[in-house]
Amino acid sequence: MDCRTLPCSLDFVSGGGFTLSSEQKAALQTSMVTLAKDYKFKRVLFWGKLLGVRADYYIAQGVTEDEMRDKTTLYSFNCMDWYLLPVPTEEMIAKVSAASSGHFTGDPSHIYEPAERNLQEEGEEITEEKRLAATVFTIDEEASVVPRGAFIKSIHGTVQINRCFEGLSLSEAGRLKNYLHFTESKNLEKKSILEMAELDPSIDFLDPLSEDVPKGSWSLQFERGDAVCVIRSLVWLGLTFYHVPLTSQHGYVYVGNGLKNLYLPFML
Repeated sequence: MDCRTLPCSLDFVSGGGFTLSSEQKAALQTSMVTLAKDYKFKRVLFWGKLLGVRADYYIAQGVTEDEMRDKTTLYSFNCMDWYLLPVPTEEMIAKVSAASSGHFTGDPSHIYEPAERNLQEEGEEITEEKRLAATVFTIDEEASVVPRGAFIKSIHGTVQINRCFEGLSLSEAGRLKNYLHFTESKNLEKKSILEMAELDPSIDFLDPLSEDVPKGSWSLQFERGDAVCVIRSLVWLGLTFYHVPLTSQHGYVYVGNGLKNLYLPFML
């Protein structure tokens, strides 16, 4: 969620029980302005909070040219002092998945003992900082949400904010197919020619939530009457998305322990 509308956005997702103190909100808004200036970010987003045993991680993301691909992730313990996270690679994510488990400790220098000997022989240490980077990346890949039409893809391939987006109507807001994963499409190439003919290439370049497997991995409901639509992930418990119909206001935040709900297929 955009730091410029942080207090209002946090109020919309507070139905899930997450809130910040007045001091934390003030610290975030002040420090994010400094982040945007120091790193020359076009926008700074508050991503969420990962809960640890001894300390919690506050996560922010800075955006430059491309809203979807050009993101820099940072973390903080006090909402004021920010540290860069390493850029995760497929190899790093695989090693983190094999070596780490359980809750975060709250110490970025904590070293996880690899379960497989071949990882240990390579001599590369899996620190909690690397696990943090891999977890944020994975949650973004699987659970970041935007309403259909909020972003457009230019002829050069860059993804930008759609300045003409005025929000979904009430009927559109109640349909899961009008909400998209804000990451590279995985199912678009699998569609038939007839299905592709019905899509607008400038806004329909992402995968809708309605195509996720298993079915029922998202919870959609209206709160405050019909004033705000709230979507919660049942795979990544703690991720909450909101959209105010007929306005351009939308955003998501994750507050949780960073553990995936692998038992969901057996719970549905």
